[in-house]
Amino acid sequence: MALTGELFIASKRVARGEGGFRAVSPATGQEIEPAFSIATLEDVEAACAAAEAVFPAYSNLPREDRAKFLEAAADEIEALGDALIERAMAETGLPQARLLGERGRTAGQLRLFAKELRLGEYLRARVDHANEERAPRKPDLRLRMVPVGPVVVFGASNFPLAFSTAGGDTASALAAGCPVIVKGHSAHPGTAELVAGAVTRAAEKTGMPAGVFSLINGPGNSVGQALVTDPRVKAVGFTGSRAGGTQLMQLAANRPVPIPVYAEMSSINPVFLLPEALEARAEALGPAFVGSLTMGAGQFCTNPGLVLGIDGPALDRFLTTAADALGVAPAQTMLTPGIHRAYESGVARMASSPALSQLAQGQEPGGPTCGQAALFSIAAKDFIADPAHHSEEVFGAASLVIRCADVEEMLAVIPQLEGQLTATMHLDEGDYPLAARLVPVLERKVGRIIANGWPTGVEVTDAMVHGGPFPSTADGRSTSVGTLAIDRFLRPVSYQDLPAALLPGELTDAGAGIPRRVDGTPQV
Repeated sequence: MALTGELFIASKRVARGEGGFRAVSPATGQEIEPAFSIATLEDVEAACAAAEAVFPAYSNLPREDRAKFLEAAADEIEALGDALIERAMAETGLPQARLLGERGRTAGQLRLFAKELRLGEYLRARVDHANEERAPRKPDLRLRMVPVGPVVVFGASNFPLAFSTAGGDTASALAAGCPVIVKGHSAHPGTAELVAGAVTRAAEKTGMPAGVFSLINGPGNSVGQALVTDPRVKAVGFTGSRAGGTQLMQLAANRPVPIPVYAEMSSINPVFLLPEALEARAEALGPAFVGSLTMGAGQFCTNPGLVLGIDGPALDRFLTTAADALGVAPAQTMLTPGIHRAYESGVARMASSPALSQLAQGQEPGGPTCGQAALFSIAAKDFIADPAHHSEEVFGAASLVIRCADVEEMLAVIPQLEGQLTATMHLDEGDYPLAARLVPVLERKVGRIIANGWPTGVEVTDAMVHGGPFPSTADGRSTSVGTLAIDRFLRPVSYQDLPAALLPGELTDAGAGIPRRVDGTPQV
């Protein structure tokens, strides 16, 4: 399947002959053909104008029509076959098995949002009938959620499929009724082009208006800044660094009409080894932890970057088995040379800290961008005393173990932590009283609490929350994974005393076969 390097503006392919950029193989450092067009500010203008022009029509399509569009997009992505996987492998260095799983997840979440559209629960339809006899009169009030408008989605470096062109942000925004403009990640433009072609074909086959989807490319910041500041854009989805996310948040906040940026940014995902579980399972927990830490070269937003345990023989046994497992862990190719440099710099900073002791390293790198895993430890009192240790995320397979003198010192560490995506507790029944103390404290710090598992791996379901207090995400009230992700791109509208002929179908007395709350009583 030949790549052209073209942009997709309102579903039409657009080539820019001058300049251009190429993907770089993270394994070899060599450029990969072809050259990809760099969008101009005129291209940004055209994509935003097209999205705004089709918003009224797309947002008011029957839910079934949008559901069929999402399902068709899933089918078209799967139909790309080996060509998509091979290109993504070349551009990211990720293994085939990982990318096959990610493609399955991408198609699965598109179909999940199609199901959500058909259920209609996301509309939160409510009907409160008038009371003509009450003084003063109670008006007739009816409420539903409506889409906010065109949405910009930034592709993620570490998930070229599931968090990029047709990933969770795009799927949930399209489901909500919002046209989407994707700012493709410059690390995997060929993968983005293939997926954009699939989405465009799906839009054509299901009769969607052309401006419902665009793909804009261009390294650097100018294109992204122009998209975020365009007045027609009403929300932004972003997965990446804290620096990048906060910059977008500032741009959005400084607009004449500010808009929300739903940014997933920085998390070290603490793991608590509670005493009974640690005593019983120290030798098993060590290798399992390393498996989570080194998965995908540690390039997951839910990587376990912090481990807390009570100092003593059981923690020593855990560390011994963890160090042994880490010592034979192969160095893995990282996503980009820039990410590899940042990882090396982060590990060097940890190694130079007087309070940290290096416990183990993985195998020596065999390539220019291979990340060597690293494990460090620190006393809890030293961690608490120095704020520099509290927030630093090293994106890759590096983790810090905090040796706590006792339970109270473990609890004292938690207030020092920033907002996180996850917190994990390994516990046995004898640990339940301590866990009961931890849960309400952790609820204030994280979006997901895990028992006897590992944070890497985010299931796409109705009950998943992939979000958390700042800086793990820009808005801890939201999630970027699961069906609740659609809420980010909706807002409530209430209709007071509107004639029945003017009401949306979901709000008429006849209803539209969706769950509703009528006069305070849930109905189906």
